[in-house]
Amino acid sequence: MTPKQALAFVERHGAVLQSARGAIPSLAEAIAGGPIRGSWWGHPKGGEIFRASSEVAESEDVLVCRIGGGKVTFVHRCLWPALVRLSRRFPKARLARVRQEHTPSGAHHTRRLAFPRWVPAGVVTAARRLSVPEAEKLLGGLLSAPPKKR
Repeated sequence: MTPKQALAFVERHGAVLQSARGAIPSLAEAIAGGPIRGSWWGHPKGGEIFRASSEVAESEDVLVCRIGGGKVTFVHRCLWPALVRLSRRFPKARLARVRQEHTPSGAHHTRRLAFPRWVPAGVVTAARRLSVPEAEKLLGGLLSAPPKKR
């Protein structure tokens, strides 16, 4: 799957998990062609999964957050109004935009932008126009994603 196809996959489903299993599709499993045992890094398509996930995460049309059961979740822009409309149903920390950055030393650093600071004004307006049942229908599997166990 090319990065462009991965972005189309996210758009088609609205929200997908990066690699975990859950109530919504997994991008890594879609790329691998089925369930992955262990870490996707060790899978023969690990490089392809990395490239596609990285490209999706960099898209301005995708929110990277942890709303899907606490796991890394890609949410396409088409669902942002529904997410904002039903935001009170989710822990606020799970709605934060998450970005991975590489430091000059090669280490990874996670940056978070709290909800609702990342939400564009047009999305807020669109959210107000949605009824709760409409938003629930759009979010589907995200509403049934179990919370992450600690």
